Amino acid sequence: MLALLAVLAAAGAVFWFLTGADGLDARALAAIEPGDAARGERVFWAGGCSSCHARPDAQGDAKLELAGGLALATGFGTFVAPNISPDPNDGIGAWSEEDFANAMLRGVSPEGAHYYPAFPYTSYARMAPQDVADLFAFIKTLPPVSGEAGGHQLSFPFNVRRGLGLWKMLYLDDEPVLAIGEDAPQEVRRGQYLVEGPGHCGECHTPRSFTGALKKAEWLAGAPAAEGDGIVPNITPGEGGIGSWSASDIAYYLESGFTPDFDSVGGAMAAVQANMAKLPAEDREAIAAYLKSVPPRPNGYPASR
Repeated sequence: MLALLAVLAAAGAVFWFLTGADGLDARALAAIEPGDAARGERVFWAGGCSSCHARPDAQGDAKLELAGGLALATGFGTFVAPNISPDPNDGIGAWSEEDFANAMLRGVSPEGAHYYPAFPYTSYARMAPQDVADLFAFIKTLPPVSGEAGGHQLSFPFNVRRGLGLWKMLYLDDEPVLAIGEDAPQEVRRGQYLVEGPGHCGECHTPRSFTGALKKAEWLAGAPAAEGDGIVPNITPGEGGIGSWSASDIAYYLESGFTPDFDSVGGAMAAVQANMAKLPAEDREAIAAYLKSVPPRPNGYPASR
């Protein structure tokens, strides 16, 4: 019995050690200059922050009131987007730049706990730290909103945050998803950064494994919707994807919401498109150039869906 207890204690100690929430190192933090709010607004719309963190169905200026409250019902439980307004009590107004960078790039809270990857820090990890600082500077200019958004509704074992340390060891990576080569045009490289990083397009458009991790071998091939029925479409140049769309078609869709077939954007993509419309044309064109360059993939969801 004593031997068994010793083994269990040792295993528990190893688990505790391996599952700690590690933030950015001092060198990475020291390289970040004070954020610029004007630049940060561009990052804000690229990242679609208001799509999750504004009140559900917010319109107009209310999209800048980041009170949270959107509930995301998934197979792992229901996740509720938090208040990230500059309110010092219920939002992130009391956070430091270091706190915000650790949240965005490492999925670690100011208290040293893991965030659930419903907050797409697995994509944000590819962002330039300075862009993160600029985003924080912009968010601090927005209206503070009081009131907590509510907690997640998760059952065991998903309510054990500490276990996310192991998940991160497997899946949190700041390397690009695709190796596009140093000789790739700058426009494609910019598009890769926007799609794979702040735009976090793969979080919805890529199939997931049973662990909730993205299947990078099927990057952007489309996937069953995380919430309820339906699909998120294939946006590679493959069959069933957007191979028939020109780069101009893609850029115009992101600007206007109209497809080459004169259909209009709908569903959750409507909010994404509205955010993309606020970006400079060069960013939409860069996203289009990257999407035209990714490997074609067959649809990543069952044909019957």
